[in-house]
Amino acid sequence: MIHFFGNQNSKIFAVQTSKELSPETIQKLNWLFGNQPKLDEASIDAFFIGPRAAMITPWSTNAVEITQNMAIDGIVRIEEFTASNEKETFDPMIFQKYSTLNQEIFTINTKPEAVLAIEDIAAYNQQEGLSLSDEEVEYLNGISTKIGRKLTDSEVFGFSQVNSEHCRHKIFNGTFIIDGEEMPSSLFKLIRKTSETNHNGIVSAYKDNVAFVEGPTVEQFAPKSADKPDFYEKKDFKSVISLKAETHNFPTTVEPFNGAATGSGGEIRDRLAGGKGSLPLAGTAVYMTSYSRLNENRPWEKGMQERQWLYQTPMDILIKASNGASDFGNKFGQPLITGSLLTFEHEEQARKLGFDKVIMQAGGIGYGKAEQALKDTPNNGDKIVILGGDNYRIGMGGAAVS
Repeated sequence: MIHFFGNQNSKIFAVQTSKELSPETIQKLNWLFGNQPKLDEASIDAFFIGPRAAMITPWSTNAVEITQNMAIDGIVRIEEFTASNEKETFDPMIFQKYSTLNQEIFTINTKPEAVLAIEDIAAYNQQEGLSLSDEEVEYLNGISTKIGRKLTDSEVFGFSQVNSEHCRHKIFNGTFIIDGEEMPSSLFKLIRKTSETNHNGIVSAYKDNVAFVEGPTVEQFAPKSADKPDFYEKKDFKSVISLKAETHNFPTTVEPFNGAATGSGGEIRDRLAGGKGSLPLAGTAVYMTSYSRLNENRPWEKGMQERQWLYQTPMDILIKASNGASDFGNKFGQPLITGSLLTFEHEEQARKLGFDKVIMQAGGIGYGKAEQALKDTPNNGDKIVILGGDNYRIGMGGAAVS
């Protein structure tokens, strides 16, 4: 059941519930939405731009949690819809245009497709854009022969993602041969050698999705026990400082706000999951683009003619990505406190160079307990619990895209 609050000429809040709303709940929601009244209409015939039915927004997740903290039961989803017209443009990657708001706006009619046995892995690789190399296709064909059956579409797709350069860093870890001579170390081993040679205060590096360094001894004021009501006490514990940076280059190039926002969300997630758990404190961001050409009095930006941008202009990227990185952190409770920006273009011998594919690094710092900085080794018989929501192709396909 969907209820509408707001003004159909500006903004509508669509509230999906599992039961009827009581007068008290309606009054609370009316206050929550800034004194926007509940509309009696079961449907509103006008053009609106809002999120796609299949993609629940982070804003909705936060809004629903707020209603739970207000002791409102039965709220499933809340989304914002902005009044529009038939001709207004929008970003079809995350939004869609509705000619009417009704009880079906969150209905998803897509049915799961049947499992497909792949007859020709090489052709399927080209068809789906999985970016599998010839060696990987040969390997998968060997697996198919070994197990005596054709691989399924989900198996081939899954392999293309988890075994991608995006996840495995195969080039970094590969054997390097220069002028016919095999080098003694891979690029990734060279990167790791710094911390191995000068360990200093490193507690954990290159073994988790976040690094930990030694932190100060911290005085904690907390309940004596966590499993029952108890008195508060002061206790010292040895802390670790968590450090993390997540690159979200291509997503930010295509859709700056959400690309940068999910980059910030990714690094927050990784620090929360670092070791046996740690806490985020503050965020950082790095943006590297071609020239913004924002001001007229920059003669160095006129040395090259501006390109025809395939996705977004550098100026749009810098504004929207900054807003996106701040937005996710602020909604989560982690402020974005510092960062850096570098622009670059250069032309030499008829070759034009520049940061046309934006470099976006969402970083952050946090802390945890030293005794919880390292994960335990799983044992036979341990139960595994998977936490999280739906995976969309936009995320699962990121490895092949990059």
